[in-house]
Amino acid sequence: MTLYDTTLRDGAQSEGISLSVTDKLRITERLDRFGLHYVEGGWPANPKDLEYFRKVRQLPLKRATVVAFGSTRRAHTRVSQDFVVRGLLAAKTRAVTVFGKSWDLHVHEVLRTSLDENLRMIHETVAHLKTKRLEVIYDAEHFFDAYRANPEYAMKTLRAAQSAGVDTIVLCDTNGGSLPEQVSSTVRAVAAQIKIPLGIHTHNDMELAVANAMAAVEAGCTQVQGTINGYGERCGNANLCSIIPILKVKLGLPVITDERLRELSALSRFVAEVCNMKPLDNQPFVGESAFAHKGGVHINAVMKTPRSYEHMEAERVGNRRRLLVSELGGKTAIVVKARHLRLDLGKDTPTTKKLWKLVQSLEHQGYHFEAAEGSFELLMRRALKKARRFFDLEGFRVIVERTADDRLLSEATIKLRVNGVTEHTAAEGNGPVHALDRALRKALQEFYPTLAQMHLADFKVRVIDEQAGTAAKVRVLIQSRDAKDAWWTVGVSENVIEASWQALVDSVEYKLTKDAGSSG
Repeated sequence: MTLYDTTLRDGAQSEGISLSVTDKLRITERLDRFGLHYVEGGWPANPKDLEYFRKVRQLPLKRATVVAFGSTRRAHTRVSQDFVVRGLLAAKTRAVTVFGKSWDLHVHEVLRTSLDENLRMIHETVAHLKTKRLEVIYDAEHFFDAYRANPEYAMKTLRAAQSAGVDTIVLCDTNGGSLPEQVSSTVRAVAAQIKIPLGIHTHNDMELAVANAMAAVEAGCTQVQGTINGYGERCGNANLCSIIPILKVKLGLPVITDERLRELSALSRFVAEVCNMKPLDNQPFVGESAFAHKGGVHINAVMKTPRSYEHMEAERVGNRRRLLVSELGGKTAIVVKARHLRLDLGKDTPTTKKLWKLVQSLEHQGYHFEAAEGSFELLMRRALKKARRFFDLEGFRVIVERTADDRLLSEATIKLRVNGVTEHTAAEGNGPVHALDRALRKALQEFYPTLAQMHLADFKVRVIDEQAGTAAKVRVLIQSRDAKDAWWTVGVSENVIEASWQALVDSVEYKLTKDAGSSG
C-alpha cells in the first residue's frame, strides 16, 4: 500500500491557496520526513513548477519520490513534440503521472476528437514515457462516471495504458459524485480485468472522498491519492490526515510507522500555516476538537474509561484530549484542569464548587471559556490565590481620528505601575485594539523582555444579545502567539474597547505566567 500526496498540485487548486516555490519545497521536505511515498510537485509545463522541479533535485529527500504531473498528448499531435509531454521529461523526475480521458462525453465534448484517437493518445503517451525508463502512473480521469455511462469504452482506455506498459492505473472520481458501493463494485470489476496495481483518487463534493477511498482500498486498490487537510478544488480532495490513521489504526496496514503517525497533527498544522489557511478545529483525528469533551456526562465517563467516548487514543496521531470548561461541563473538568496546572482540587471541595458556580455565572454573562483556555487558567489561579500580579493599571485612553489625508488613526495612551515604578506611554495602531495592544506591550517590555516574542494573531467580536442593539454586550476573543504556543483569552462588556482590554490583559498575563513557570 502506497500513499500519494497531491497537495502541491491538486491541493494548490483550492480557493485561497497560492504556493510559492519556497512554500512547495518546505512542504516537500516535511512530507518526505513524515514518510509519504509519492509527492506530486505540479505541472512542469508551468514555469514556476519547472523551477520547483529544478530546485527539489537539490533536496536530500530520503523517502518520497517526487512526481511530475501532466496530460496525455494533444489530439493529432506527435507525442515527441507535445509541449506537456516534453515538460514532463524536462522535470527529470523518476516518476511521472499522466491523466487521460475515460469518459466518452469528455472525448466528444471537451477534447472534440474521436474515441479511437483518445485511445492512441493514452497508449502513445505512456509508451513514450516508458522508453525513458520512468515509472509511469496513469490517472483515469472521471473513471467512475465513465464506467457508469459506457463501461466498455472506459475499460478500453485502461487497456490502452496497460498495453503501453504503465506501472499503476489510478481510478479517479473527479467530480466527487460517486457513492461508496458504486466505487467498490467498479474497482472489483476493473481488478478482475486489469492485472497491474490500481490506485484511487477521490474528490469530496458529496463529503464522501475518504469513504470512497476506503471502499476502493477494501476492493483492491493499493495506492491512495489525497491531500493534507483535504485541500483541493471545489470541495477538496480526499483528506490524507484522515486516510492515513484509518489505514494504519483501523485496517492495520503498515503505511507509516507508529513514530511518524504521532507527527500527523503537527504535519496538518504545518501545511495549514504554509498555505495560509486556518486549521479546522472539527477536522477528524488532527483537529483541536477531535478529542474535546464538553458535556459533563462525557467528561466524567472519559476520565474513568477513555474508550467510552473516544474511538482511539489522541496521542497516536499527535493530538491531545481536551476537557472544555463550560456550564455544561460539571466539576470534573475543573478538577482535571487543576491537575494539569499542578493544583490540588477535589471534586467536592468548597473551592471546586465555588469555581464551578463562578464559571456558570460568568458564562451566563456571556463569557466563553471553552474557547478561551488562557483566561480560564488565569481565572482558576486567581480563585486559588495562585496568580501573580505583574502590573497595576492606573488608566488608559484611546483616541480615533480621521487625518487630513482621509486616514483613520488610532492612538492609545496607557499609565501603569510595575513593582512601584510608574510607566506612561503611547502607541499608534491600525485600530483601537491594535493600538492598545502595542501600547500595553510597549509599557511592559522594559520589565518583561519576553513580551517582544508575543504577537496578536486573531481577533473576534460577537454581539451576545442582538435584540439590545447598540447597548448589547459583546464578547471579544483574542488569540496570541509566541515562538512556542498559541492561546485564546476572552473579555465581555457593553463596550467593545473594555471587552478588548480584558482579553488583552489576560493574554499578556497568560504569557507572563507561562514564562514564569518555565523559568522557575
